[in-house]
Amino acid sequence: MTHFLGGGRIEDEQKLARNGNRAARAATLVTRLQAMQRQINAKHFAVLRLNGKGTGSARKLTCVLDNWGVAAEANAHDLVTAYGEELVAHLDQSLLPILWNGAGEHQAAELSDLAPFAHRLKGRKLPYSGIAFPVRLGAQGNGYVVFAGSYVDASTEQVVDLHGRSCMIMTDLLAADEKRVAPAETLSDREIACLQMAGDGHISEEIAERMGLSVHTVNAYLGAATTKLDSVNRIQAIAKAIRLGYIS
Repeated sequence: MTHFLGGGRIEDEQKLARNGNRAARAATLVTRLQAMQRQINAKHFAVLRLNGKGTGSARKLTCVLDNWGVAAEANAHDLVTAYGEELVAHLDQSLLPILWNGAGEHQAAELSDLAPFAHRLKGRKLPYSGIAFPVRLGAQGNGYVVFAGSYVDASTEQVVDLHGRSCMIMTDLLAADEKRVAPAETLSDREIACLQMAGDGHISEEIAERMGLSVHTVNAYLGAATTKLDSVNRIQAIAKAIRLGYIS
């Protein structure tokens, strides 16, 4: 016997399929990045994408994928605040890896034999050390794959391997992001407004107060926008909304 689904059921099935595909893509990337971080004793990874055009403050780095957990927004904000300008400037000039030491006494990042060929950021501004591999793929595929931990150490062979794999990670992210939002999935004015304020650094409570909405409603708008933009979290949704021209 053949069963026919009603229109609403079909839409639900399609939405579940999209969410399943998105989750599968994200899980694959996370698995690959976790395998990479283990090679150099790192505890976390983060993928930073460069958004905006022109020079200077018109461009900024946004974290689009990470395994920082509940501390993701805070850690991404601290990293970009501490070293964002230097990272953007370096990306324009060089593809050499970047290192920085953490604030703790024994927190350091080393590249063994390649140390003279890496750029080291000054100061111990963050509670972790890190190695960032710059990637340039064109107008929208530029950024860094970052590995962070207390003590991070990489050999020459590991640096070459990880840099190449970082390029593949960014290539796969770019390919996924180039899928445009379908007409039926365009963002509403409220969703755009909430994303814009979230992108400006406001938390849900502040957005709710400014828009005269409940926090639950704001989170619902942000959640809907994240789903429509085929993103794994709010940070990635903001980054994709910038690239698609919904917000600035």
